[in-house]
Amino acid sequence: QVPLVESGGDSVQAGGSLRLSCAASGPRGPIYKNTCMGWFRQASGKEREGVGFIDIHGTTTYADSVKGRFTISRDNAKNTLYLEMNSLKSEDTAMYYCAADLARIWGCSPSASQYNDWGQGTQVTVSS
Repeated sequence: QVPLVESGGDSVQAGGSLRLSCAASGPRGPIYKNTCMGWFRQASGKEREGVGFIDIHGTTTYADSVKGRFTISRDNAKNTLYLEMNSLKSEDTAMYYCAADLARIWGCSPSASQYNDWGQGTQVTVSS
């Protein structure tokens, strides 16, 4: 069973907005309330890169490329992580993944290698 399930990806015009969701399921679901969570993306032919991160206190950090446009949030009551994306650009086109770092509760790492549990991804395509 996949512990994290992303949804909300779509094809949109540049300048548009999307909201991605990441639902935690199964027996590991409640664990994620006490971990760093992150959103990553991987464009075709490129390495996976960190987009935004949130710790258990709600402190957030972002990649420079998305600051001021993307917002990460979490609803622990619903075991759900969100990524609000505004002013989308063609360079935001990628597969988006959510992930959990089971070893950290704060000071979230931007490195994908630190994250243990992953979803299967949701595709975002932005056309100019």
